Amino acid sequence: MTTTDAAPQPARPTLAQVAARAGVSLKTASRALGGESYVSEKTLSAVLEAARELDYQRNSAASLLASGRLADSIGLITGDFTNPFYSALAQAIEDEIRTHGMHLSVTNSRESAEQERRVALDLADRQTKAVITVSAMPEHHDYAALQARGIPVVFVDRPADDLAADSVVFDNRDGGRLAAQHLIDAGHTHIAFIGDYAWLPTFRERMAGMGDVLDASGSDWRGLLRTDAHDVASSRARVRELLSLEHPPTAIVAGNNRILLGVMEELSGTPASDGPAVLGFDDPEWAQVLGITVVTGDVEALGRQAARLAVARLGDRTREFENVTIPMRLVERGA
Repeated sequence: MTTTDAAPQPARPTLAQVAARAGVSLKTASRALGGESYVSEKTLSAVLEAARELDYQRNSAASLLASGRLADSIGLITGDFTNPFYSALAQAIEDEIRTHGMHLSVTNSRESAEQERRVALDLADRQTKAVITVSAMPEHHDYAALQARGIPVVFVDRPADDLAADSVVFDNRDGGRLAAQHLIDAGHTHIAFIGDYAWLPTFRERMAGMGDVLDASGSDWRGLLRTDAHDVASSRARVRELLSLEHPPTAIVAGNNRILLGVMEELSGTPASDGPAVLGFDDPEWAQVLGITVVTGDVEALGRQAARLAVARLGDRTREFENVTIPMRLVERGA
């Protein structure tokens, strides 16, 4: 019986090789690839470039094998576990990656950039195959360290800033146009918009889209703009403020599903004939029961596309980055 020796596998690049190519110490290279904040931008760039050239991937798996924590998983970083949007997104991602024999690890940034950095590095150190993030960071250069370690990063719902990466988002600007045009067509000119944190790209794009329509119509809507309504309580407070005005709005646009819930709770004691019309973004199940007109996108398509981008990047890290935009639509019910 004749046996044939398997072809020897090429040795994996080492951290020492990365350090040597970057012209830094082994400790500095380790700090840079570990995402530690006190590494200078110049040094970080040199180490990341060396890691890319060598196709280096940090290996933290050895200490995890014995504990059984190493698996083919993709990590999802969400913004807020209390928002049902994220459970729907996670379900869609999990359904897609399960067909590839992978499972999903879900973590929460609580809309904190610093917490997001920590959990992203933790996912990477646990040998997560890829990271999908609904990012709370104002810019995303820190994720280059994960990419240099061979970990694809996909941005979902909110686009990447200052980083070449795959992304999938809704066409939020067009969504804003749809909302504004619907209310203008219904005869409203005194329109309020209650939005989430002012720094969120989803809020900024929806506001810009509304402006495309309302500014041209002569509406005084910018005086009725309210922001930082991140939860139900703050949304209710914004509604109370708007209704106390000498000339309250005849229509209120709620910037997402949690804001919409706050609006409806605050208006629950007001006869429909006396209160403002309400239009929401997103489409929670109860919105259909209450007959609320919404502007929404296909969350399942959003999640599945993000998962496909991550899996495709795992299969070919040299492919062109994709920036996918999913359309939004108006679902007319009441307002």
